[in-house]
Amino acid sequence: MRLAPGTSEEDTPLGRQKNENSGVTIWFTGLPCAGKSTIAQLLELRLRARDCRVEVLDGDVVRRNLTKGLGFSREDRDENIRRIGFVCQLLTRNGVIAISAAISPYRSTRDEVRRLIGSFVEVFVDCPLEVCKQRDVKGMYKKALAGEIAGFTGVSDPYEEPLNPELTLHTDRETPEESAQNVLEWLEEAGYLAGETEDVKRTSV
Repeated sequence: MRLAPGTSEEDTPLGRQKNENSGVTIWFTGLPCAGKSTIAQLLELRLRARDCRVEVLDGDVVRRNLTKGLGFSREDRDENIRRIGFVCQLLTRNGVIAISAAISPYRSTRDEVRRLIGSFVEVFVDCPLEVCKQRDVKGMYKKALAGEIAGFTGVSDPYEEPLNPELTLHTDRETPEESAQNVLEWLEEAGYLAGETEDVKRTSV
């Protein structure tokens, strides 16, 4: 990554991570079954292979633990995202790479979390609704279309796409492995990660 005139490596995210032990939040957002969790898990493995400190907050896991009891009203969805954002903020400020993989359907709440965290990378997992339906092994879309699930994102509740995400992944056109690699390469170019060593490259092939 080229540095601006008068800027040293210490002024880049990578430099700050080396000298101040700062982290970053990678925030995956997208429709149900778009591929967020799968990509997050692959990214976690690749980051751990580089000896990075990393934690994943998956939307389904969070619902069973951190936000158990919350429903799916607009208010409860926003509270769910705020709690995930708060945990990510704690991890990030303590030098951890926090990965959130939750639908987070509302733009204003994602922007609120961005302001809270600061070091925030929004990754839009872009997948056509019809493809998401085809991937739905749990049958959630079918139930939502039949009226058995109320307030389902993409069917009876809106999903507000990011206006200016740092990165967009087109998961109907690329494999999860390619998507995870695209995120890694973006993080390298932005200065959040050093390039892979030859040893890491060999073990990740």
